[in-house]
Amino acid sequence: MPDKSTHLDRILGRIDALDSDNLATLVRRLVRERTLLETVFNTIQEGILVVDKEGRVEYANAAAGNLIGLKEKDLGQVVLWKVMPDLGQILDLDSEVSPAMMPASSRELEITYPEPRFVRLYVVPFETEEDEETRQLRYAIIISDITEEKTSTEERIANERISSIFDLAAGVAHELGNPLNSINIHLQLMRRQLARVRSEPATDKIKSSLEACTNEVQRLDGIITHFLQAIRPQPPDLREVDLLQILEEVLTLQGPELQNLNVSVAVEVRDDLPPVMGDPEQIKQVFFNITKNAMEAMDVGGDLTITAHSDDDFVTLVFADTGVGISQQDLPRVFQPYYTSKSTGHGLGMMVVQRIMRDHGGQIGIDSKPGTGTVISLRFPQRHRRMRMLESR
Repeated sequence: MPDKSTHLDRILGRIDALDSDNLATLVRRLVRERTLLETVFNTIQEGILVVDKEGRVEYANAAAGNLIGLKEKDLGQVVLWKVMPDLGQILDLDSEVSPAMMPASSRELEITYPEPRFVRLYVVPFETEEDEETRQLRYAIIISDITEEKTSTEERIANERISSIFDLAAGVAHELGNPLNSINIHLQLMRRQLARVRSEPATDKIKSSLEACTNEVQRLDGIITHFLQAIRPQPPDLREVDLLQILEEVLTLQGPELQNLNVSVAVEVRDDLPPVMGDPEQIKQVFFNITKNAMEAMDVGGDLTITAHSDDDFVTLVFADTGVGISQQDLPRVFQPYYTSKSTGHGLGMMVVQRIMRDHGGQIGIDSKPGTGTVISLRFPQRHRRMRMLESR
């Protein structure tokens, strides 16, 4: 089949030589093709936007217009950051960097106009050729309405069959916890008894085996704990918390492992970061999972940089690692249960992180590029915004 675009390029290349009849035929053909494409895009339920490097909306399909309240007369005039202010704050669209070096981005946002909704955005940079010498940077943004997904626990499980499997697996996990706890107690007793025995080569080997067994029992217990927390979440016990204090506790706990992996941690935060309403233990779990993922992504050696800032409504923590990164194809799957790129991973960590952030009225964003690293942004609502969210329910 001949390449239509190549054929059209040849016609456009000699447009000056076309007579009025051929020119009219060409115009009708272009109109038909444009109408067909617009019809196809307007049947898609997800919103599709194209914005330039300044954030000006150049194209919006019907779904995008309905979701964020855009009208046809707004195209080419409205800057997206004016319609969705939160997006402008969390996306760092650097026009000096080539699209090939920019990460794809995934974000969840709460919007209030034209009606209150939760949306997920997937942003991909690309370039278009304006002429032989000029290339224009643009961004394709896909918007999905996740209001029902975010507000309904049952729908997040997906369907009744999967829910039943989860309940069965939870029962098995709970039953496994009892013998693991018993084994751990007996291992501790054996270790105490060995401590009274005179040190000999055989005794040292037994101690080494006991240590290995203890570590494996603790690892299995951790997997079961993650699993149960993922499928039987507890509502957060909200109180005023200092995010930096919780972060310090997590990094202190992970200090030996970070040192063993030769991972350098830089924390760049202000001391006057405002407190937020949160569950200390659940937030600790969020920080632990994210830093643990960063360590595993960097294997041995690397940098983990943690920054924090606040605005009128949110306190934001950003975790940036220099690990292997996540491909564009895998980025939308990060929060799916049991998805993992690690041979020893359980695929529940980021699912738990997302659930906890949602329960706290917060948002999580991921920017990543293979071979460069991953940046995870956590946005916690300040107390006054959290109170408004609870009152509106």
